[in-house]
Amino acid sequence: MAAASSNHFLLSFPLFLSFLFTSTLARLSPQTTTTTLDVSSSLSQAQHILSFDPQSLKAFAQTQTQPLFFNSSTSAAVFSVPLHSRGSVHKTHHTDYKALVLSRLERDSARVDSLSTKLLLALNGVKKSQLRPLPTQIQAEALSTPIISGTSQGSGEYFSRVGVGKPAKQFYMVLDTGSDINWIQCEPCNECYQQSDPIFNPSGSSTYSPVTCESKQCSSLEVSACRSGKCLYQVSYGDGSYTVGDFVTETVSFGNSGNMNGVALGCGHDNEGLFVGAAGLLGLGGGPLSLTSQIKATSFSYCLVDRDSTGSSTLDFNSGLPADSVIAPLMKSRKVNTFYYIGLTGFSVGGQAVNISPGLFEINESGEGGVIIDCGTAITRLQTQAYNALRDAFVKQTQGLPSASGVALFDTCYDLSSKSSVKVPTVSFHFGEGKSLDLPAKNYLIPVDSSGTFCFAFAPTSASMSIIGNVQQQGTRVSFDLANNRVGLSSHKC
Repeated sequence: MAAASSNHFLLSFPLFLSFLFTSTLARLSPQTTTTTLDVSSSLSQAQHILSFDPQSLKAFAQTQTQPLFFNSSTSAAVFSVPLHSRGSVHKTHHTDYKALVLSRLERDSARVDSLSTKLLLALNGVKKSQLRPLPTQIQAEALSTPIISGTSQGSGEYFSRVGVGKPAKQFYMVLDTGSDINWIQCEPCNECYQQSDPIFNPSGSSTYSPVTCESKQCSSLEVSACRSGKCLYQVSYGDGSYTVGDFVTETVSFGNSGNMNGVALGCGHDNEGLFVGAAGLLGLGGGPLSLTSQIKATSFSYCLVDRDSTGSSTLDFNSGLPADSVIAPLMKSRKVNTFYYIGLTGFSVGGQAVNISPGLFEINESGEGGVIIDCGTAITRLQTQAYNALRDAFVKQTQGLPSASGVALFDTCYDLSSKSSVKVPTVSFHFGEGKSLDLPAKNYLIPVDSSGTFCFAFAPTSASMSIIGNVQQQGTRVSFDLANNRVGLSSHKC
C-alpha cells in the first residue's frame, strides 16, 4: 500500500508542478487587451461611398450648426460650421474601392513629402520665394482632390461650408491644419478650375477690401508682389499647381453662429493644376495669417467622421475642451510656426508597452524630430525605428489572423474575407504622466479593397518628423487649446 501511495505521489508531483508553473505564469503575464473590428460594417461602408451621390445630401447646404460648448471659460465668440468627409461632398469617379484607396494613398504620400520638405527648407533657412514649381508627371484623374493639397497645402479629405463676403455667399472649403493661407477662387477668372459652387464675385460684396503693400498682412506672405499699391499673393505647389491673385480682407461667416470682419485671404484669379470641387482652402495652422490666428481663437476643435461615411460633424472655435479629454502637451517649433506638435511619448499594443528609445519623438535643438497632428494627412507616419517596433508588436499578437500581401505603402495586411468581425489587440497612444488614448480597431485596420483585405494603417518615414494622420483621428474630437498649450483628445464627441 505504501509503495502504491508513493508511486501515486511521484506521478502526481509533475502535474502539480505544471499547474503551479502555469498559474504563476498567468499571474506574471500581462493581460492582452483587445477590441473588436466590425469587418462587415467597414466593407459595407466602403461599397456605399462608391455609389453615394452627394446631391442626395440636400440638407448640407442649409445645415445650421450649434457650437458644442465644453469647458470654455473664454468670453470670445464661439463659432461653429459643419464638417464633412470629401466623399460625402464630391462624388468619386472610381468604381472600384481599391482604386479609390490607391489614389488616396498616392496623394497622401505627396502630402507627407511636402510637409517634410517644408520643415527641411525651414531648418536650412531656405525661403519659399526662392523656389520654383516643377512640372508634374501625375495625371489629374489620379489625384482628383478638391485642392491639390497633396503637395504643400493639404490632401483635401475634409470639407466645411463657410460664408464669404457681405451678404455672405456659401462655399465648400477644405480644412488644413498644415497650412496658414486662406484663399478662394474669384471672378474675373483668367484661369479657374471647376468647383461645386459658383465662383465668388467680389463686386457683389460690400466688405471686400484690397490689402496694401505696406500692410503687415502682405509682409507676412511667403511669396508676394505689388501692383498699383495693392498686395498680390501666390501659393505654389510642388506638382506645378498654383493660385495667384489679390490679397484682400473680407467677411467670413460661420453658419448661424456669427461672422468675422477683416479676415485676410487670397482672391485667386489664376488657379491652375489638379484642383477639383472646393472653392478654396481654410488654413488652420499656427502662423499669423491662418484663420485661427486672425480671429484670435483661444481654442478650436474638430471631429473627423470616417472618410467613407456620409455623416457630418462640426468645426468649432472657442468652445473649450470636453471634460473627458485625454490631455497632451501642445508644442510649437521655433523654425516652423505652422505645425502643431503633440507630446507623444510611445505606444502600447494589447496593453503591453512597445519598446522604443526614450526621447525618440522629442524636438531637438535644431528643430528636427517631434510629432505633429494634422487633419490633411491620412495615414500616420512614424520614424522607421518606432514604426518597426509598433508593427512587430502588432504582428506578434495577431499570428492567428490569415495574412495577405502588402498594398502600396502598407506592409502588414490580413485576409478577413471569411470573417464578419474579429478581435484584435488594442493599439494605444501614450502622452506621458500615465495618459493614453485607446484607438478603435477601425482606426488602425482599414479595408483596402472590397473583398476583405485589411491593412495596418501606419507607415514608416525616413524624415525626422512624425505625423499623426486623420485615419487615426476619426471619431475623436481633437481640441487645440491654444491659450494653454495643450491638445485634448476625446472619443465619441462627433
